[in-house]
Amino acid sequence: MEELSLVLFERMGILLMLTFILTRIPQFRQLLDREVSLSTSLYFSILFGLFGIAGTYAGVVVRGSSFDPSFWIMPLDDGESIANVGLVGVVIGGLLGGPIVGVGAGVIAGLHLYSLGGFTAYACGLSAPLTGLLAGLVAQFFSQERVISPSKALFIGMFAPILQMGLILIFASPPERASLLVNTVGIPMVLTNSVAIAIFTTMIRVALKEEERSAAFETQRGLTIAELTLPHLMQGLTHQTAKETAYLLMKELKAAAVAVANTEHVLAHVGVGMSHHLPGEPLQTELARKAVATGEVQIALTREQIQCLHPKCPLHASIIVPFSEAGKVVGLIKIYFKRPQQIRKVEEALATGLGKLITHQLNLALTEKMTRLMKDTELRVLQAQINPHFLFNTLNSIVTLIRIDPDLARHVTVQLGTFIRLNLRATSSQLVPIRQELNHLFAYLEIIKIRFADQFTVQCDVETGIDHFLIPPATLQPLVENSIQHGLKGVTHNGRIDIYIQQIGDRVQVMIEDNGTGIPEDVIRGIGDAPVKSEEGNGIGVYNVNQRLISLFGSDSRLQIKNREEGGCQISFSIPSSA
Repeated sequence: MEELSLVLFERMGILLMLTFILTRIPQFRQLLDREVSLSTSLYFSILFGLFGIAGTYAGVVVRGSSFDPSFWIMPLDDGESIANVGLVGVVIGGLLGGPIVGVGAGVIAGLHLYSLGGFTAYACGLSAPLTGLLAGLVAQFFSQERVISPSKALFIGMFAPILQMGLILIFASPPERASLLVNTVGIPMVLTNSVAIAIFTTMIRVALKEEERSAAFETQRGLTIAELTLPHLMQGLTHQTAKETAYLLMKELKAAAVAVANTEHVLAHVGVGMSHHLPGEPLQTELARKAVATGEVQIALTREQIQCLHPKCPLHASIIVPFSEAGKVVGLIKIYFKRPQQIRKVEEALATGLGKLITHQLNLALTEKMTRLMKDTELRVLQAQINPHFLFNTLNSIVTLIRIDPDLARHVTVQLGTFIRLNLRATSSQLVPIRQELNHLFAYLEIIKIRFADQFTVQCDVETGIDHFLIPPATLQPLVENSIQHGLKGVTHNGRIDIYIQQIGDRVQVMIEDNGTGIPEDVIRGIGDAPVKSEEGNGIGVYNVNQRLISLFGSDSRLQIKNREEGGCQISFSIPSSA
């Protein structure tokens, strides 16, 4: 028994060598990914069936209690049988491909076993497809595992030869010879088959991990290349950015040469062939034009496809990768090789992924740029808005003053000009110094003194040394105007507005208080989140300020509005002092 086990383990080593080769076949990995159709089931049934036949030929002929270790097995006599590891291929086929592959492989291996003859021909021929079916059903039970674990495979592998031994005892004749055979080959076959199946699944799991590590490496490589090239491509396709991109790609891709082109001309070529592949040449190759037209990667495997007119050009193959922006091809990357054999599936997949990554990154950058432009435009529109009632009332006041007090009319006109000039200047930048914003507010207050000279006073307390800190323009004036138009509405005298600007930690806090009537609780909750209509204006002043603060600094800088216990209203906000 020990000698027979050693011989079977030696023969098993040959099968494991075949297994190693099998795990390197791409079509075989397709089965591991569960991409099994009717045609692939037939293909793999044949593959594992042939593997089972190989396992049969790796067996030994048994006569009674003795065996013949000769390698090549001829048709068996009536008194002979065969101890083999042919069921390994059948079990693996069922575990990896399911019942269809298991039964298919079992039928092929079983027919071969039956054709060899011997007194166990029927039992062995029947056991193979039955084993494949059972292995496929077990695989469905463990379908959540990509490849069944070696420990489970070892346990499952024991039942295949046990089932075969049982069928031999049932169908083989005479019973005495069948019993002697089972006693002789039973334990060796159980050991070798189960160990072989466990090692087989281990090798497959190792191969899959290698594939996953390789895929992860190539993915990381592609992401790194896209990240490195994006800053250059975002500056626009010029001769300089194209040259920098080409050098970077040649270094990362280990290519013979790299060229970068727009949709009409080659902008840069670095590496082999720089003497005759010159920048500025028009895109003249058919594959390049096809890449621009279709947006798909093109591969040239001959010099004729590269269409280089130089007789001694060493470049014999290339991959042409288009990249797009806003759905339109804007450029090409040509990766050159000296031999077509250097373009493997890895290079093709990397080139395709690189083109998609660059396209995706350019589109993201374009979207981000458009978002910034839209936000900037929106902010500028908000900053440029002037309450029309304020403007009309001021002009009417100037008309009246021209007749009764020309000097005051002149002063108000100058202040109105200053106010409008500062308001327009505010649209040219998102942030201005606090001092400039205060000048804008003071110009406004000088104008409204005409109408509210005796009704209220404004006090401004600014902490020393923070005049240069930046604040969104046209922020203070709308808030003070809101206090005048609404907080102090109906107040005929002793009205007061206090403005406090101070640094607290790493933020600048602005607080505006009035001693007016306050704001109804049902209104205060919605101020700043939506325009509040009023008779005096369009009600968007406070709303605009709040939206600009949130857009520039986040929700932490939104307006905080509350009524004071002693009467009146308080509006405050804070922004980073490093703004």
